[in-house]
Parts: sequence; structure tokens; C-alpha cells
Amino acid sequence: MNWRRIVWLLALVTLPTLAEETPLQLVLRGAQHDQLYQLSSSGVTKVSALPDSLTTPLGSLWKLYVYAWLEDTHQPEQPYQCRGNSPEEVYCCQAGESITRDTALVRSCGFYFAPQRLHIGADVWGQYWQQRQAPAWLASLTTLKPETSVTVKSLLDSLATLPAQNKAQEVLLDVVLDEAKIGVASMLGSRVRVKTWSWFADDKQEIRQGGFAGWLTDGTPLWVTGSGTSKTVLTRYATVLNRVLPVPTQVASGQCVEVELFARYPLKKITAEKSTTAVKPGVLNGRYRVTFTNGNHITFVSHGETTLLSEKGKLKLQSHLDREEYVARVLDREAKSTPPEAAKAMTVAIRTFLQQNANREGDCLTIPDSSATQRVSASPATTGARTMTAWTQDLIYAGDPVHYHGSRATEGTLSWRQATAQAGQGERYDQILAFAYPDNSLSRWGAPRSTCQLLPKAKAWLAKKNAAVAAYITRRDGVQRTRRVCGLSFSLRFPLYRSAAETAVYS
Repeated sequence: MNWRRIVWLLALVTLPTLAEETPLQLVLRGAQHDQLYQLSSSGVTKVSALPDSLTTPLGSLWKLYVYAWLEDTHQPEQPYQCRGNSPEEVYCCQAGESITRDTALVRSCGFYFAPQRLHIGADVWGQYWQQRQAPAWLASLTTLKPETSVTVKSLLDSLATLPAQNKAQEVLLDVVLDEAKIGVASMLGSRVRVKTWSWFADDKQEIRQGGFAGWLTDGTPLWVTGSGTSKTVLTRYATVLNRVLPVPTQVASGQCVEVELFARYPLKKITAEKSTTAVKPGVLNGRYRVTFTNGNHITFVSHGETTLLSEKGKLKLQSHLDREEYVARVLDREAKSTPPEAAKAMTVAIRTFLQQNANREGDCLTIPDSSATQRVSASPATTGARTMTAWTQDLIYAGDPVHYHGSRATEGTLSWRQATAQAGQGERYDQILAFAYPDNSLSRWGAPRSTCQLLPKAKAWLAKKNAAVAAYITRRDGVQRTRRVCGLSFSLRFPLYRSAAETAVYS
């Protein structure tokens, strides 16, 4: 037996698996300096200050700057009409259809943002960005192209001051929510708002590099690159990015919520915590004790967000809260901030219930503090509740009406007790939500949509025909019985889906 030959062949086979993994590079802007993280699929391998010499191709990021200009200068919408003349339209729409600005940014439709199509003059473009002290590469339309190499530092500088970034951040949440990016929303929640990019590595046409750039929810700029396309980078490294990326706790939605505290319990008197003298109507700052007409009392804290009102001789406590602070306070009152996955699911349910049931007065949503709606903590939210809320900021579960309960579990109602048990079994927040609300889909506050096109007749037929099969597969480890049947939706990447739109599949 030729042992030398066998050893040589074994070495040849195992060499690629033993080779060092090409690290993912992540740059986060810091208060003092920018940090460069090198990541493997198992964790952080190196942390250092960002070198000024590190560069990146723009790739698809140029579209983000055109988007910002269009939004900030209030340009009218100019939909792009797909005619089927180019394979690149696969990123835009089907022949005969059109695409608008927000969707074009998420899908990375270059045809939409072409400066020539939008009649953007070089002089107008240059003056606009020069007035904002943008990098030279951004102020020139001739260099605003995928192959342009820029320093990562200048890229982060431009993102930190990008006009209309709040709107861009809102829209770019859809990148994470793309169901084709399996596991990304599950691992990252809503913490990153990024534009993806892909290009050729070192001008080698056969090797791709990709990544994304944008912001954390608190506005911190970030940039990521790795081998492969942006989609493979996101899906491959979502787990390790989840461990590395911070969770901001001081974030605001900009959406106000007016809450009548203790709406179902008449108030008798409000005093400072260590006083017996009733306070006069007005803005409250400090610790207070509220006594109800039934003799019960409770202590709460206000930092100016709660006002004592007297209407027709009746006392009333009104809180003016940011939407995300409201969600965190409901989490404190209705559940807990642990276990984390159950708490994350609960914040999405709370936010969805608010959107589905609140009234609107002026710029604010209004909803009473009541067991008939949602109970709200009268005091500021705990750090734990704010952290869980920030992790899912802006996420809702769109579709059918949502409800939740402390212990009762029915379809369309999330049971907190069951959610904690599911979290204990290793299920993530999106799995908990899918079990409670099988006909809904993870979506964002500003554009609620369910990706499940329900097929109730198919669901009933499958439930009847497949009872024995379902009973069998649910006994297998790692397999769960699905609770909804959806029609396959149209996919830009796979046009075959259109012809199969009426096909029933388990989702």
C-alpha cells in the first residue's frame, strides 16, 4: 500500500478546510475613534483603530446618495418603468411594471437612480454636496460609480451627516426584513438600517466581495465587507454580528403617544411622595403618590412627561410618551424583560396592538391605560425593557389583529407563559410570534404588510388530508408543525414564482 500517496491525498483534501477563514471586516464609528473589528464565523478575532488607508469600492452605495438628494430636495416621484430590455432589471421589477423610490433603494435598482434619467445636472449636484462639506468623490457625478474606491473613514463621515437619513433608515429596515435573507431579522432584529453593496474583489471579475453600510438605530455609522455577495455576508455572519453589534437604549421613534393613566380607576388625590398635601394641576416632576377613590394607592415617577389635569371636577393623569418608551413601559407592566426572546416577541406584539387599536389626535396616537387595551407603567421604563424594545424598534407583526394574555394561548393570542417556555426551549422571538400569529408577517411600522397570501381552503384541505403525516413529523426533533398555508408570492429573483402563485405551500 502506498502510504505516502494516501497521506498526500488526505492533505490535499483537508487543506481547504484547514485554511484560515477570510475575516469579515466591521467598522463602527466611536466617540473617540472608529473601531475596526475582524470577525470569523465564531466571533471577534481582532479589534483595532480604523487605519486611514483602508478603502472600499462604492458598489451599490452610490444609489443611497442619489436617494438622499432626491428626498432632501423634495424631488417629485419619477417611477421607473421596466421594459424587459436588460437583465439588470431583475433588481427592479417585472416587464410592464414600475418601481418607485423607496422600493428601488431596498431592491438596489440602479436604473431608477441613474442621474441622467433623473436629469440631475453635474453643477447642481456638485454645489449641493460642496455646501455640505461632503468628500470630493461625492461632489462629483463622474466618480459616483460602483468601481470608485473611497476611504472607509470618508464614507463614514458622509453617512454621519447624510441628509434625509431618518427617512433612509426607516426604509432600509426592509433590507433586513427581506425573507430571502434567511435568519437575518431573527438574529439582528431592527438594529441595523443598511444599504447593501457588492463588487469585484481587487478588480478580479471572478471573485466577489460584498457587505453593507448605514447606521445603527441611534445613528451610529457602520460599514461591513466580506467575501461573497452582500446577501451571503448578511446571512453567514448574522449570528456573530448579533453578538458584536451594540443595542442602543436611548432611541426615539419621533412618534408621540398620549396615554390616560389609570383610565378605569377614578383618582381621589395626588401628593408628593412624602407629603399629604394634594398637588395642583400641572406638569409633574418627581416622585408622587396617587390615591384612588377605592382606597388603593400607588407611587410613580414623572420627569415632566406626565401632567395632572382637572376636568369637570375629576382628576386625570395624562402622559406624553415617545412610541418606543410607551412600548417599553407596557412591557414592564404586562410582562418582563426576561427571558430576552420572549420579551422581544412581546414588544413586537405590543407595538402591533398599538398600531391596530390607537386613535389619532393631531400628530399623536392616543390610547388609554387599561386592561381593555394595554396597561402602562406610570414610571419611566426600566433599562431592561428599553433594551428589548430598542432591539425590535419599529417592528410589527402585520396581518390579522393581535392579542396577548398572561397565560391563555389561542390562535391569534400570544401567551406570555407559553412564550417564556418557548424561549427556554431555544426558540427565537420570530418563531414565538409565528406560533402565536400564524397568518401574520414581520414588517415595519411605516409600511405594514403581510407577506402571507392566505389560502384558507387549501389550509383546511391539508389539515384534513395530512393529519396523519402532521402527527408523524411533529414527533421528529427539530420539526414543528406549521400553522398557515400561503400562496407563493412573486419574487424578482425567481420569476417562476409568478406562474406558481396559486400553489399552496407551508410557510
